[in-house]
Amino acid sequence: MFFSLLIATFLIALLVSVAVVKAFSRPVRGILDRIIDDRISEAWHRYITFAALVVGVSGGVRIYSLERYVEPQRLPDGEREMLTLTAERWTLEIYRTVIECLQSMAWMYLVVFLFALIAYVIVRIAERRRRTELEK
Repeated sequence: MFFSLLIATFLIALLVSVAVVKAFSRPVRGILDRIIDDRISEAWHRYITFAALVVGVSGGVRIYSLERYVEPQRLPDGEREMLTLTAERWTLEIYRTVIECLQSMAWMYLVVFLFALIAYVIVRIAERRRRTELEK
């Protein structure tokens, strides 16, 4: 049953990650084309896409959390008991997978867009300086 949960969380995290990457692909491409304006922007776009997929899957599939179903849990009286995968636990694990995947990808895209904003401001300042130099 553990392997089914592991495979299910992996597939769900992968599907959510692919959906988010598709939703953000065009904005990321536009930002990179505006900031870099070179063929290297395509390579950066591919890297950000790859990084988003990795971050999404690794955030959604929480191995340390799934280990609870493999190792016996210590009870308050000192005994050990294995957790069983009930329908309620499946529901919670699937929900956690989706939420953690989205959360980790949101943080990653926030960092990407913050650096992109800084780069955009630098590009705009350089363009203004170039324009004023040409006007003189």
